[in-house]
Amino acid sequence: MNKYILSIDAGTSSSRAVVVNNLGEIIGISQYEFQQFFPKSGWVEHDPMEIWNTQLRAIKDVLKKTNINANMIQSIGITNQRETTVIWNKNTGLPVYNAIVWQDRRTADYCADLKNKNLEQKFTDKTGLLLDPYFSGTKIKWILENDPKLFQLAKDNQLAFGTIDSWLIWNLTRGEVHVTDVTNASRTLLFNIHSLEWDQELLNILNIPHNILPKIVSNSEFVAHINDGVLGQEIPITAIAGDQQSALFGQMCFNNGDVKNTYGTGCFSMMNTGSHIVKSSNKMLTTVAYQINGTTNYAIEGSVFIAGSLIQWLRDGLGIISKANEIELLAESESTNGGLTLIPALTGLGAPYWNPDAKGAIFGITRNTSKGHIARAALESIAIRTYEIILCMEKDANLEFSSLKVDGGASKNNLLMQIQSDLLQKEVIRPMITECTALGVAFMSGLSSGYWSSIEDLKKLNKKNDTFQPKESKQELLLKWNKHIKTLL
Repeated sequence: MNKYILSIDAGTSSSRAVVVNNLGEIIGISQYEFQQFFPKSGWVEHDPMEIWNTQLRAIKDVLKKTNINANMIQSIGITNQRETTVIWNKNTGLPVYNAIVWQDRRTADYCADLKNKNLEQKFTDKTGLLLDPYFSGTKIKWILENDPKLFQLAKDNQLAFGTIDSWLIWNLTRGEVHVTDVTNASRTLLFNIHSLEWDQELLNILNIPHNILPKIVSNSEFVAHINDGVLGQEIPITAIAGDQQSALFGQMCFNNGDVKNTYGTGCFSMMNTGSHIVKSSNKMLTTVAYQINGTTNYAIEGSVFIAGSLIQWLRDGLGIISKANEIELLAESESTNGGLTLIPALTGLGAPYWNPDAKGAIFGITRNTSKGHIARAALESIAIRTYEIILCMEKDANLEFSSLKVDGGASKNNLLMQIQSDLLQKEVIRPMITECTALGVAFMSGLSSGYWSSIEDLKKLNKKNDTFQPKESKQELLLKWNKHIKTLL
């Protein structure tokens, strides 16, 4: 009987389930979007129950579509949007508040207060992160302080915190297992990347009880069996990884200096730095890349908060396209951007600016400005934000990378990839299978369940690529960008 790996890919806008065979091929995908809530300016929330229900639906659907029974699944890997924060009642299993999404900026004042107390360096030294609303720690603090009853329940060991991986595993095991992995833990502001443990001093500063935190495991090991009531079969969960780390692994960025960029809701560039913890001088993040067989690899990362969500805004907010994939054709309807510069600071700016209060803008609008100009300027803005980050990572790591590996939904846009290559003046490599996030955690799961024997086996899997070579310089574009962005900071 053929066996398969099931990847649970819990994204920011949709729940996905992916089936992978032993050749590293994807043989089935199911995906269901879930609602985004924006209660106030800068606030972004999800309904955790909707995430769980859509995820379960996706799992059942992909097994049905591929005609695969649960007993044909060798193991499960889970990858997820990382910093998004859920707190639930351990007794009822119900969330005490909506999930606060990584894009949410409501804790900017908390972060500013900690900076004013000269605590940012302490957090950075221990966690590799900056004090920004992006990360989970201040989101936890906000939920517990938002309702006085919740803090008491937390102290009384009645509540559990988790990123989406933890929330899904809790539900898959019917409340038996409360766990996360080193990569998700490293995005909380609570995890010491040197000791690889929760840091009590940081917990004390944020006034977060230790007992609400999950157990931390590596990326590739047996975690738990899903409850047989879920799919009618106990199936081992043998891997967990945050989505960007999973994409790094799926892109086979196993060597020091390997760089990937994922074009999803946001853009996330990551460089493997091996066993070396690189301290950034350019406001990049230091994070755990993956931990397998007792060996920990680190990475530096730069985050762009708005990428695919910019295209969503053009669709849902401005209505200039009806489907996201129409953006490329619309942008190609104009040979230039018509003098436009679009700064996509719809939820502040991430690396290297880290300005939660920055607002987006479009410069250069005239009577002749068309939808096509706006579409092209939007794609250029995504590529420029990535360019800025990769330049910073090169400086931090003191090396020049040779090529950029790309993945994620927006990487399917040929025009965007060509613009990216032109900006970097480097080769851009896109695998034929762009679902690298799902593949990465599938590889991790398969390694620990014996589906594949080693990383060397993974390297042998046949992976075909599309490549984009630089065709022209984009210096004029960059000059205008640098001029305009300064006015927003």
